[in-house]
Amino acid sequence: MSNPIPPGHEPQCHDFQAGAKKALDNKVLQALLERTLKSGFQQRRLNAKARLPEYDQLRDQARDLKNHVLDNLDVYLERFEAQLTKAGGHVHWAKDAAHAREIILKICQDAGAKTVSKGKSMIGEEIALNDFLDANGVVPIETDLGEYIIQLRHELPSHIIAPAFHLSKEQVGETFKEHHTHLDQDRDLSEPSVLLGEARAELRDKFLRADVGITGANILIAETGTAMIVTNEGNGDLTQSLPPVHIALTSIEKVVPTLEDATLILRLLARTATGQEQTVYNTFFTGPKRQGDLDGPEAFHVVLLDNGRTDLLGSEFRDVLRCIRCGACINHCPVYAVTSGHAYGWVYPGPIGAVLSPHFVGLDEAHLLPSASTLCGRCEEVCPVHIPLPDLLRHWRTRGFAAKKGGKMQRLGLALWAQLARRPGLYHAVMALGVNGLKLMGGKRGAFKSLLGAGGWTKTRDLPTPQGGTFQARYRKGER
Repeated sequence: MSNPIPPGHEPQCHDFQAGAKKALDNKVLQALLERTLKSGFQQRRLNAKARLPEYDQLRDQARDLKNHVLDNLDVYLERFEAQLTKAGGHVHWAKDAAHAREIILKICQDAGAKTVSKGKSMIGEEIALNDFLDANGVVPIETDLGEYIIQLRHELPSHIIAPAFHLSKEQVGETFKEHHTHLDQDRDLSEPSVLLGEARAELRDKFLRADVGITGANILIAETGTAMIVTNEGNGDLTQSLPPVHIALTSIEKVVPTLEDATLILRLLARTATGQEQTVYNTFFTGPKRQGDLDGPEAFHVVLLDNGRTDLLGSEFRDVLRCIRCGACINHCPVYAVTSGHAYGWVYPGPIGAVLSPHFVGLDEAHLLPSASTLCGRCEEVCPVHIPLPDLLRHWRTRGFAAKKGGKMQRLGLALWAQLARRPGLYHAVMALGVNGLKLMGGKRGAFKSLLGAGGWTKTRDLPTPQGGTFQARYRKGER
């Protein structure tokens, strides 16, 4: 574990199976997942890709760019710091989550801050910033609509780009009525536009009264000392421009060499994440307000978080640092598609979470997550920077097995399979027996409605019976 987890934010990754069962039993959630993932995120990404003939070429370029940055990370971070300092900003280096929280608290206290407006930031979630500020007399107010909703509900985000993805509009309406008690309790909140209007009205005054604004940063640009964010709601712009102090909290791998490199990432980010050509707002900020500027903060701080990332840089998990947080791997993962995000038990869900969480919270806590994957490869197929996520998941599985994690039945099953795999003749015979036995048991139905030992599968879907013989038998016959 790379940093101490504050009380109340202890990860629950070890409870993945219970969380998955809860999600599978939630019919409302299952309907939301089916509608929003397949006909939503997945289809929109395909449409956006089809409109950009050079899409795959851009992916290759982005992979090569990110690899170059990782090879020269110290150079570009120091260049970023020098350029931002020259522009009047301040760079703070945070070795871990606790250090980052203390840095941010001190900036807030020096500014006499009582309230903080916040743009959406997964790094803020990673370091459990909100409760820490609140416990130290600084009230944080999430201004992204999804983050605002889950803050009211005291929940973690269930998706890295759509934090309230798991909620229906009826549940959001109930949450607003529970917390906006000064409004008419009989008001009609059945339309999304009405919910949005109510949230906008509630947040507008909070933007204006905030003493400090905290955002993340999607990209840091070394040649100019610029930080930039992408949003669809404009809340990031209000958060960084209205308060007298702006803090951008981000992680060290977000830096790129030039403005042109930043546009390469931007051409991929929205298309891969939401199917948009560009997000509605792409905001670049370089230092505090200059003389003659009509708006902007009087002080600008960037907090660069390591939190174990340099350890990843020197490990077999290095490639995960290319991630641009688009969420495509999550949107296309068949496991996430039925469990949603909260089953993963910490900040990052889906395939990217199954790689990151064991590093951040420890293998003892998160050893189940790398096994929460079919290794179908869809995550790698859609990743805009070609992160080999199945390989990284296998690395964690190897570490978990070596550390004797997992249940006794799982280890026994692997041991039996290893014994068979070392004896090809016996392996072929046993596989043939199993395939033929399942075909005989399945009969004409072609699928099992239930099967002893496969209840987790057949509870929500049929288990198809094998078609034909074993792979080896069919291959020997020349079938291709």
